[in-house]
Amino acid sequence: MATSPGTEITFDVRPTSHPVPQADRERMLEAPGFGQVFTDHMITIRWTAGRGWHDARLEPYGPLILDPATAVFHYAQEFFEGLKAYRQADGSVATFRPWANATRMNGSARRLVMPELPEEAFVRAIELLVTQDLDWVPFAESHSLYLRPFMIATDRGIGISKPSQSYLFMIIASPASTYFSGGIKPVTVWLSEDYTRAAPGGTGATKCGGNYAGGFIGQLTALENGCDQVVWLDAVERRWVEEMGGMNMFFVYGSGPEARIVTPPLGGTILAGITRDSLLKLGPDLAIPASEGRISVDQWRADCASGELTEAFACGTAAAISPIGQVKGATSGWTIGNGEPGPVTTKLREELLGIQFGRRPDPYSWVHKIC
Repeated sequence: MATSPGTEITFDVRPTSHPVPQADRERMLEAPGFGQVFTDHMITIRWTAGRGWHDARLEPYGPLILDPATAVFHYAQEFFEGLKAYRQADGSVATFRPWANATRMNGSARRLVMPELPEEAFVRAIELLVTQDLDWVPFAESHSLYLRPFMIATDRGIGISKPSQSYLFMIIASPASTYFSGGIKPVTVWLSEDYTRAAPGGTGATKCGGNYAGGFIGQLTALENGCDQVVWLDAVERRWVEEMGGMNMFFVYGSGPEARIVTPPLGGTILAGITRDSLLKLGPDLAIPASEGRISVDQWRADCASGELTEAFACGTAAAISPIGQVKGATSGWTIGNGEPGPVTTKLREELLGIQFGRRPDPYSWVHKIC
């Protein structure tokens, strides 16, 4: 269901007449948490077979009215994206690599047989929403405005003979503080040996809700065992490390000028994270060689024991970079390095956040200025 990249989409801007009062907004921004507070507006664009994209609007944030037989409820034809708007050092606001999110979103659309949204319309929608709700972009250190674009199937009916013939694309926004409640403290992860996240040929490379729904059981098991996050292994041999519940992973080998970083290869079962891709480019710029490579659980444990593997961290839009301090499993557990954030993890985190918040040079023109 590809849509011509040249398709023009015009937005009807309908600002709310009842925005959240300034005093209430400021109170919410003091400690927004993650994904609990939402801004005054949202973006909606509809798609129907034969007509394509239409009725693009910026409108007041509010509930949807959907028939109980709406296709998304029954066949899970949906996906989402995630990116952030950052308050820059000079007070302006910018997003980070929105064109990459637009490209990845259309990859999800193709896999799930849903219409592709022109990338220009995606970025324009982000610009409109952030500009309209500019006062919701936090000034506080390490806080940002999280943006959640998503698309759902809206046909009414429970026949499964073909994909939906109508869809709704939306963007909502939520001011956010740090993803983990402990801030940048090292997290403890749980090796899931009973369940897997994705298999070759499946939907592991898409950001569809089914991947996350299927992952809840692993995450709950992690919490029950005193861990912060689950680590998924491959579905075939159950030995190769793939990614965490909602984040990619990196391993640090060596220390000082000999340090290098390695991340599991994509291969269709791992999400192509925007942060992951950014770190593969930024690492060498900081004299930290970066590569993709398979790492087994046994190798992870042995390399930590020998001291060869010195650090590990998770990365993603929501969490940025979070150090991993300990690993637990049903039969074993171990500490990574000294269990504290390592110098390589810290250096990469400071560089990435420095670029996103406009405190450091942007060598790849990743920062997209909005206002």
